[in-house]
Amino acid sequence: MIRLSREGRSMMKSEISLTVNGTEHELAVEPRMLLVTALREELGYTGTNIGCDTARCGACTVRVDGKAIKSCMRFAVQADGSEIETVEGLSEDGGLSPLQENFKEHHGLQCGYCTPGMLMTADTFLEDANDPSREEIREAIEGNLCRCTGYHNIIDAIEDTANQVGDGR
Repeated sequence: MIRLSREGRSMMKSEISLTVNGTEHELAVEPRMLLVTALREELGYTGTNIGCDTARCGACTVRVDGKAIKSCMRFAVQADGSEIETVEGLSEDGGLSPLQENFKEHHGLQCGYCTPGMLMTADTFLEDANDPSREEIREAIEGNLCRCTGYHNIIDAIEDTANQVGDGR
């Protein structure tokens, strides 16, 4: 499909299919559209935040086909046919997941901007973690920046979740 941009240039759009939090979506995107932009602006999954646009902060972390990725570094067309989970997909039966509950209990958030990406990274890590040490937890979240909490409470929340659920989630 071709359309004219506001500047009068022709823009090609690609038809893609994404399954986000179990719901299938068909959309037309420009080849240069980032996955984070498609999730937020085209599909309304605004829990995924845009932080730095350089993959340094991790606020845009989502799970694509089971792997935590920074969605500011992937084009939406690269995710065509993928299963995507955003922070909105972590809730269980309308309530908080154990990890989300522990972030709340341990005050693992303050402004909350990094929290969606931190939760997605930690949740993915906990799927395969078997009794992780605090050092392993630190290493798992090292690609996610938080400028408010100093990480202590975040690590406590992840550690507590790992202890509650045993092997994996």
